[in-house]
Amino acid sequence: MHTVAHPTREQLAHSYLLVRSFSEQLCEPLAIEDYGLQTAVEASPPKWHIAHVSWFFENFLLRPLLPGYQVFHARFDHLFNSYYEQTESGFWPRAKRGLLSRPTVAEVYDYRKHVDQAMQALITECDESDWPLALERILIGLNHEQQHQELLLTDIKHHLALNPLRPAYRADLDISAPEQAVPLTFTTLEGGMTEIGATGDGFSYDNEHPRHQTWLAPYRLANRLVTNSEYLEFIEDGAYTNPAIWLSDAWTVIKQQGWQAPLYWEKIDGAWHEMTLAGLISLRPALPVCHLSYYEAEAYARWTGKRLPSEAEWEHAAASRPIAGEFADAGRLHPRAADVGALSQLYGDCWEWTGSAYLPYPGYRPAAGAIGEYNGKFMCNQMVLRGGSCATSGDHLRPSYRNFFYPHERWQFSSLRLADGVDGGTTSDDLGTTQGRSA
Repeated sequence: MHTVAHPTREQLAHSYLLVRSFSEQLCEPLAIEDYGLQTAVEASPPKWHIAHVSWFFENFLLRPLLPGYQVFHARFDHLFNSYYEQTESGFWPRAKRGLLSRPTVAEVYDYRKHVDQAMQALITECDESDWPLALERILIGLNHEQQHQELLLTDIKHHLALNPLRPAYRADLDISAPEQAVPLTFTTLEGGMTEIGATGDGFSYDNEHPRHQTWLAPYRLANRLVTNSEYLEFIEDGAYTNPAIWLSDAWTVIKQQGWQAPLYWEKIDGAWHEMTLAGLISLRPALPVCHLSYYEAEAYARWTGKRLPSEAEWEHAAASRPIAGEFADAGRLHPRAADVGALSQLYGDCWEWTGSAYLPYPGYRPAAGAIGEYNGKFMCNQMVLRGGSCATSGDHLRPSYRNFFYPHERWQFSSLRLADGVDGGTTSDDLGTTQGRSA
């Protein structure tokens, strides 16, 4: 997708078609029965996702800006609104999205075609006086759909993992891995006075603004994500039965939910396996551990004697490095083992939990009206993740991108990278692989 600051109408029309077609491409492996599944409150049915992203264009662009636009169905405004309170329609409860057999999947795709035709007309015919607002909202809508493409994949994985048959979304996916991970080392970064936040070059969300200065003490970042084998040591050391290494809220969740390992891990005949979008596979030791909650990431870091990086530290380290990694575009749809080199896997593979709460930047102001509910009203009780995952489109990311989830949530491709101060006790020359608390 083009993310230049001021695309032409032709470029925008092309980007619109690319993004919209990718959503439908991601749904091609689904059986008709898969479209209505909802196995958790946070995991919506695929049918709802592909309708909701059309609702976004209809509600924020077509109805206010395309003269004579006729809505596809009067009640879709209620069914496919997600959480916007400042609209007249209200919205169907999130936890009950999987209870609706109607509209049918065919009707939802007809809805998409209806919206697509009208959006092409809007892009072509929009009056110059309305174009700045239209452009701003189209870019938000396209990036919003890319977010839902990622949610489509992670929600489908959750739905299929609940099935005792452990069916594959796509059995042909390549989940290969080397026998051993590259050694874990640390890179020292000088810190100092730095700037974080969106630069204004290309699209960004309001929660990435304003760009501002922040002070960073010198710090060190691990060269890669924590691996399955390293996290397995944590489990085998009795982590999930030891309250001493967990935050109080985390320990409450562990007891309530009965957690004993990351989401999608299961032991069969004494050997660990992992559910993937390719189905159930034996655990690959060198691959990044994923589907961790913030609670698990924080506890693991504490167990090693390290910590999670702040989001400012992560952005400072990532800003000067190319946005390259394992993204949804490549079609693997699972994290890949790290390559040799300092600070790999910053983008793609797995979202990285940071130690930063999701809060507004100094001087932040949300947009007026319902569109302002997109990010700002969630700035409480959530933690920031950075870097994207194997389910994220590569052109959706930038160094300043802030993702956020509640600390107990782990159905996303989420992992961790260790950090510490420059006096952390071990050196990048002799660290080797993590061995329990010695990291």
